[in-house]
Amino acid sequence: MARILVAEDQPAVREFVLRALEHAGHEVVLAADGAEALEALSQEGAVFDLLLTDIVMPVMDGIALALKVARDHPEVTVLMMTGYAAEKQRAHNLDLLIHDVISKPFTMEDIIAKVNEALKQG
Repeated sequence: MARILVAEDQPAVREFVLRALEHAGHEVVLAADGAEALEALSQEGAVFDLLLTDIVMPVMDGIALALKVARDHPEVTVLMMTGYAAEKQRAHNLDLLIHDVISKPFTMEDIIAKVNEALKQG
C-alpha cells in the first residue's frame, strides 16, 4: 500500500502505531524524533507517501519537522498526533502544510482510518 515514516519519541506508542499500520498493509519506517525522521527522508532513494509525527518530541519537535518536510519534500503528506490540546491548536495553525492532527490516545482503528484518509486526500 503506502510507505509511511513515523516519528514518535515514546517507544510504546511507536510500536503500537507500527503494528496498526503494518496490519493495514503499509510499509513503516520508525524514527524516535524529528532529527531521525529528517535523516530517513534524506537517505538516497528514500520515498515516503506519508509522515506521521508526534508534535512534542526531543531534539526536533513535530512542528519544526513538518515545516522542513513541507519545504524540502512537498510530495509527502503530513499527519500529526498529540496528547496535548494546546499543541493541537498550535499545529492547526499549519493547516496549509499538514493534513490533520489526531488526538492521543487513539485506537488501532482510529489511526488506520486517519492514515488512510490522509493518503487518499494526500
